[in-house]
Amino acid sequence: MSKETMHDIIPDIHGQADKLRQRLSALGYRERSRAWRHPDPDRICVFLGDFIDRGPKNGEVIDIVRRMLDAGTARAIMGNHELNAIHYHMTDPRTGDGLRPRSKKNSLQHQSFLNEFPLGGAGTRDLIAWMKSLPLFLEFDTFRVVHACWDEARISELRAHTPNGILNDDQFIAAADPTTQLFDLVETATKGPEYPLPGGWGFHDKDGTWRDQVRIRWWAQNATSWAEIAASVPDLSDLPTAPPPKDILDRSYPQGAKPVFFGHYWLTGDPELQAPNALCLDYSAGKTGPLVSYQMDPAQETLSLQHLSGHENAQLPKQDHKERQ
Repeated sequence: MSKETMHDIIPDIHGQADKLRQRLSALGYRERSRAWRHPDPDRICVFLGDFIDRGPKNGEVIDIVRRMLDAGTARAIMGNHELNAIHYHMTDPRTGDGLRPRSKKNSLQHQSFLNEFPLGGAGTRDLIAWMKSLPLFLEFDTFRVVHACWDEARISELRAHTPNGILNDDQFIAAADPTTQLFDLVETATKGPEYPLPGGWGFHDKDGTWRDQVRIRWWAQNATSWAEIAASVPDLSDLPTAPPPKDILDRSYPQGAKPVFFGHYWLTGDPELQAPNALCLDYSAGKTGPLVSYQMDPAQETLSLQHLSGHENAQLPKQDHKERQ
């Protein structure tokens, strides 16, 4: 009988194949028989999505991940950049246009992938088909993973649509339509929750854009104010002093729930636990930050930064929360 599996959890890679190889090597993985494998057969990787865009080697990253999945040395979920790519390359049967508008802004965000895999190419179709096979979430015996947000109620609703978290083509079409329930469920899991501020309230974001909706720190347990649950607000004094609605506060990640790992938020600064049972691992590897990982020991009962690696020698500036595309 084999021992329990050890998991190395790796977040958003964004086309940075060299960083991925360095991280795998540092964790003890070696490339053997066409896939990266650990000498311990009971140790595998769990990838948190966002394999593409920004970096220069999208194809190499996906090749490494796919070979590991095929070899059984990794598991993986979908990130918002895979979701966006699927919608960008899928055609809306009602209009003949892309399910994600192929606007200048969206095309620029997707350009590094398009440089390697042009719209309509055979290789592109193969990769989009592979992306469609990725689940939106995974749940293990002792922990969970999702790209941006594990909302208990919404994950339960997602399971009603797809118990294994994998969408079919009709569901991808529905998930691109803001009028559907599936749109809200998929957007929350891959991009995180946003809520409208009370009437008349709003703020200017870091780019000077006026916003009347705020991204929520869904991991903030026991929060009682907008300032405690809001992310990406430059000046917290712009937020209402009255408490948020109870239904928003009640959607924070429960204290007694399994540990959850996620990426997406482009953190910088010294690593920290978002909650005793919630940890974001994305430290901006898609640009100049390090590709960090967490070693989840099956005997581990609580999260600890001692199990985090890859950030030790990095020069990390102040922490921030970004990203919802």
